[in-house]
Amino acid sequence: MSVRLHPHAKERLSERGATEEEIITAIETGETFPAKFGRTGFRRNFAFGELWKGKVYATKQVEVYAAKEDDDWLAITFVTRFF
Repeated sequence: MSVRLHPHAKERLSERGATEEEIITAIETGETFPAKFGRTGFRRNFAFGELWKGKVYATKQVEVYAAKEDDDWLAITFVTRFF
């Protein structure tokens, strides 16, 4: 299985505070849940302990929405939450 990022997801990485590695890890090892349009959602928490937009957060949650393409995943978009 391989994971690819849609150009939309790649363009949003720095804007939303995630890395390509975190997106891939969320898909490979995160919790899965059904999503709209026949997609699959993946959610994973990461230890963070860093500054994001002027505040330090202990945890970063990355939630990825992906489509299955044969045996691979295409990460369409994602949401990042800090807490």
